[in-house]
Amino acid sequence: MGSTPKYARVLLKVSGEALMGSQSYGIDVGTVDRIATDVKEAVDSGAQLCMVIGGGNIFRGLAGAAKGIDRATADYMGMLATVMNALAMQAALERAGVPSRVQSAIPMSTVCEPYIRRRAIRHMEKGRAVIFAAGTGNPFFTTDTAAALRAAEMNCNAMLKGTQVDGVYSADPKKDPKAQRYDSLSYHEVLARDLQVMDASAVSLSRENGIPIVVFSIHDRGALAAVLAGKGRSTVIE
Repeated sequence: MGSTPKYARVLLKVSGEALMGSQSYGIDVGTVDRIATDVKEAVDSGAQLCMVIGGGNIFRGLAGAAKGIDRATADYMGMLATVMNALAMQAALERAGVPSRVQSAIPMSTVCEPYIRRRAIRHMEKGRAVIFAAGTGNPFFTTDTAAALRAAEMNCNAMLKGTQVDGVYSADPKKDPKAQRYDSLSYHEVLARDLQVMDASAVSLSRENGIPIVVFSIHDRGALAAVLAGKGRSTVIE
């Protein structure tokens, strides 16, 4: 058992690309297992945890629409990709010893539960991790917006955004060595400066519900537990 978590109930948002590891597409099992180990540390610390995973490692709706697929159809294809990622993460969590459930906004009872708010809360109260799949169930909404929505519905104390870098920067630090890193920002600053942390609707939804967004690197081993304890390297948006 680690230190008492700063946030009792959190939603962890992970991009689909985070599951690729060093591959150019698809799911890298080793990377998924490492993220699952971090989630286990978080659950063992006493935190209640749910997740939303993107689908960009398999299919991205906007990219599909740009190639001529109807936007709504492309978005539904992207939602199905998030279900595949959710099932992969569930398998990794179970291997790590974390009981988990996948709930899909698009009902598919053969492979997972339908999204039922009260059931999801009960799962977390029993120490299970819940993975929300298929976004909001509607086209034209990103998984960032789905994450903000689920965080509000689950009465989460924070939304943790696991990214490729250790916080929010004024520009892409991999492309601009002079990019400035922020320790904290307001929701308004993120929107006004058009900082590409999450899409505007997700940030606005978080602001309306008073849910802090904590941005950290999903690739740093142990970073999730550190951020949960109120330590570690991150950017807090509130």
